[in-house]
Amino acid sequence: MPVDAGYVGRVYPPTPAYEVARTALAAFAEATGATSPVYSDQSAARSLGHPDVLAPPTFAVVVAQRAEQQFIADPAAGIDFSRVVHADERFTHHRPIHAGDRLVTTLHVEQIAERAGITMVTTRCEIADEAGNPVSTVRSTLAVRGEDR
Repeated sequence: MPVDAGYVGRVYPPTPAYEVARTALAAFAEATGATSPVYSDQSAARSLGHPDVLAPPTFAVVVAQRAEQQFIADPAAGIDFSRVVHADERFTHHRPIHAGDRLVTTLHVEQIAERAGITMVTTRCEIADEAGNPVSTVRSTLAVRGEDR
């Protein structure tokens, strides 16, 4: 089943709030090799004027992928996740993510284009705090291999 190009332009409802935990930030920093103490030490982050520990810049993908799951898990969309390769990820941060943030994400399906038997799917996740203030924008492109590939 091919990816349904009719999903282009679809906007999903905001996700339930995701609460950013200090332990999640420290674990993500360790897993990605981010060694700054501001990712795990509250006093180090506060000494730089932040309210709590910071998220490494790519942590926004954790939040975005929760929202993208709405689209990927929809059987009518036609995405066989076993045939997906991550092609590109881009981040625009409007402010740092901190422990204690409660973030909601709105998913936009921006583009679906087939090229040589591979469907390129581009989504945009707008991550905001519960008051609606922008935090990060994550653009992701997935390459979905066709069944004959």
